This record gives sequence, structure tokens and C-alpha cells, in this order.
Amino acid sequence: MGKKSGFDTFRGLTNRIPIIMRSRFFLPVLLAGIFTLQCTAQKEPWQPLFNGDDLEGWTQLNGEANYEAIDGEIVGTTVYGTPNSFLVTDQLFGDFVLEYEVKLSAATNSGVQIRSNSIPEFNNGRVHGYQVEIDPSDRAWTGGIYDEARRGWLFPLKDMPEANAAYKHLEWNKFRVEAIGDTIKTWVNGIPVAHLIDDRTPAGFIGLQVHSIGREAEEGIEIKWRNIRIITEDVRAFAMKTPVPPKNNYNTLTFSEQDWGWELLYDGSDMNKWRGAKRDDFPYSETGMGWDVNEAVVKIHESGGAESADAGDIVTNEVFSDFEILIDFKITEGANSGIKYFVDPELNKGTGSAIGLEYQILDDERHPDARLGAQEGSRTLASLYDLIKATNKHPNPIGEWNHARIVSDGDHVEHWLNGRIVLEYERNTPEFQQLVNESKYAKWPGFGKWEEGHILLQDHGNEVSYRNIFIKRL
Repeated sequence: MGKKSGFDTFRGLTNRIPIIMRSRFFLPVLLAGIFTLQCTAQKEPWQPLFNGDDLEGWTQLNGEANYEAIDGEIVGTTVYGTPNSFLVTDQLFGDFVLEYEVKLSAATNSGVQIRSNSIPEFNNGRVHGYQVEIDPSDRAWTGGIYDEARRGWLFPLKDMPEANAAYKHLEWNKFRVEAIGDTIKTWVNGIPVAHLIDDRTPAGFIGLQVHSIGREAEEGIEIKWRNIRIITEDVRAFAMKTPVPPKNNYNTLTFSEQDWGWELLYDGSDMNKWRGAKRDDFPYSETGMGWDVNEAVVKIHESGGAESADAGDIVTNEVFSDFEILIDFKITEGANSGIKYFVDPELNKGTGSAIGLEYQILDDERHPDARLGAQEGSRTLASLYDLIKATNKHPNPIGEWNHARIVSDGDHVEHWLNGRIVLEYERNTPEFQQLVNESKYAKWPGFGKWEEGHILLQDHGNEVSYRNIFIKRL
């Protein structure tokens, strides 16, 4: 039996309407009404990202692969001896629904960047951020989510045979990507693939990757994109459901981070790797004060703003020397806290905080400490407390999560905030000692020069939350 046309469906509907209603007035109105309903249901506010004629609105970054607009397609061609290349949109996008088609002329790795960035403070402008993978290899992780130049695989396609089989090599493949809030979903040729919960980067450009190649014989492989379109208005109304269970990326190591030697210092449920700085156990909150550990967040509650006067600071059980540490933090209005490293809890057994180098956490606009310090500005957010001022900062608003990174490699130390380096210095130098001599730490012999120490989260009497606490020994 043949499939009914739209006209047959309409004719069947009108045949069921009483004859008295089939007037010259009613039928046109009914037809117009049905047409309007159909158009409303089908209307989606797509915007083209590629005009089909040239690369206006796009800019090439990093590598020197060739990109051209040919016959309504963007064609990227591999070039030997150049790093990864990216053709990126000049416009930045936050929440969106994105669709595009891809075709490869031969097996090569590629992908499409979403919510990605290129800033001078991050590896000299290296493109970084979420990538929707194109993987024609036997591994077949096309549609999985990779964090380019940062955390590696966020959503690998392990034990997902249907998703592995979605990509059709040497053919046109249709991708759909939804990035809404902290949720990213992907489909390949209509098959659900990835479902990631992660909020590291809320906005950025979209980029077409031509991957670097390792052999001159791979030069000239073409990656073609077409029908690139996006929805940015009322995106939740066009979101699709997916049967793929979500992978929550909070307080967990990514697939790649596990291989790279990262360790969890907090798994979202307990603090068995921490203790009180001046006690043997962990100062859990019992009366609404102190340290609260639930809902995958570690929170020090408000207690009046005094330094380490309530539950007190907490420190890692282990000590660390050369390391890289990542911590998300969220502050309330007027709050003060800090992340300390190379901490020796034995130095100060009296009142106040334990002693160590400090990555300052502060509401610069409202807390008076922002206007104090041995060096001007050295008590502001992300500064080396009382010693060196952080610059070129881009903090997120009060009440939103910020991302801290501290790197200590030998005597070289770096402070990062939200993906940008904001200060760096060398320990065990005359310049560093001079800063110490002029600071509140001058009375502590050998301050900041210890070979190892604990990591500390400070109780300064204000509500501050922490999560995603990772460390890697260098």
C-alpha cells in the first residue's frame, strides 16, 4: 500500500467534517490553519555558519594546512611538517545546537572544535577546548568528545558498538551536537553517541581541524565539510533526548588523565586524603559550621570572617614536592580563603592559619584585603599572597565556579586562573627572598624554600566551595 501524500491526509480529514461546515469560508480557513500549524512545528531558527562561497567569518589558527571554499564545501587539506590546523569561527558561541556533514578522502584523524579558545596566555595561543572527534581508525571513536590540548579524552567510545559503527568512511556523515549548559550530546548519522556533563568552558568558537600528519605520504588528504548550521535562540526547545547515559565529569579523572598520572584528592564523597591542619582527623561540619562534604562539593561555612577560628584549615595527609594541582572554587560575596602549598603545619601551632605559600582566593571588589599587602595588589585573587600580584585576570562572577591551577616544577612556580597564567616566579632566588623579607612571612625562617609540603584549603571564616581537586606529581 502506497504512502499517503499530504493532500490525501488533508482530504481524508475534510471528508470527516459535516457537510454544513464545508463552506467556501471554512475550508480555506481550515487549510490555512493546518498549514500554519505544520510550519510552526517544523520551523527551526537555523543560521548558516558557511556562506558556500568563501571563508568570510572564519580565521585559520596554529598550523598551515590548506583551507578552501569549493562548490559549497569547506575543503581542508593535510600538509606535512605543520602542527594541527584549525579554521575557526570569528563568532563565539555558548549554548547551541550544531549540525554539519563531513567526508574524508582517506583515513586521517580530524574533528570539530566546540566552545574552544585561543589565548596568548595558554601555550602561545594553542587552540584548546572540546572536540567532537572524527576517527576513521579501527578504534572508531567518531563522535566521542576529546579535550584538545588540555585533559584528553572526556567521552571515549569504549564498549559502545552501535556508536562505533555509526561513521561511514569515505561517505558524507551527518553530525549533530548539542551544547546546553553543562551538557554536551552528539549524534552521528542519527545514532546517539556521546552524553557528557562538564562545565570547564562555557563558550568559545567552533573550529574545523586538519590534524598534523606524521608521514609525507599522507600529504594531500582532504577533509570536507558542508551544510554547517547552528541554532542559538531558544536552544532548549530544540534539544533531543538521548538514550546514552550521561558521564558526569565532576570529581572524576578523565580517561586520559588516568594514563597521565593524575590523582584524585577528593572523589566527591569523602575526605579520607585530608585532615585538619592542627588535628589528626577531618573537621566535618556537625552544627552547620565547619567543613561540609556533600553534593560532590567541599564547603567551608560562614563563621564571621576570622582566620582559622572555627573548624580550621585542612591539609592533605601526604606531602608534595614537584606537582601540578587543579582545583575549582566558588566564593560568596566578600569572601576570603586560599589554596596553600609547601605547607608545614608544625610551624604555627597557635592561633591563625598554617604557614605556606598561598594562592589567594578573594572577592577583590568587597574584601578589604584587596587593598592591603606588602606589595601593592599582592592580596588580590590568584596572587601569591602578600608577595606577588596576579595580573591579566579574568575571574568568573561571584557565585560561579572558577578554575585554579598551580604548577611547581623545581624552583619555578606558576599560578593560573580560568586557563590563563596570571603570575610566575622562582623560589630560592635573591629576588624571592627580598619579597619574603618585606612581607608578613619574614619571621618564618626558610619560608617558601622547603623541598616539600602539604596542600592546604583555608578556613578564613567565609563560605567558599571547592570541587575537582586533582594533583599530578612531576
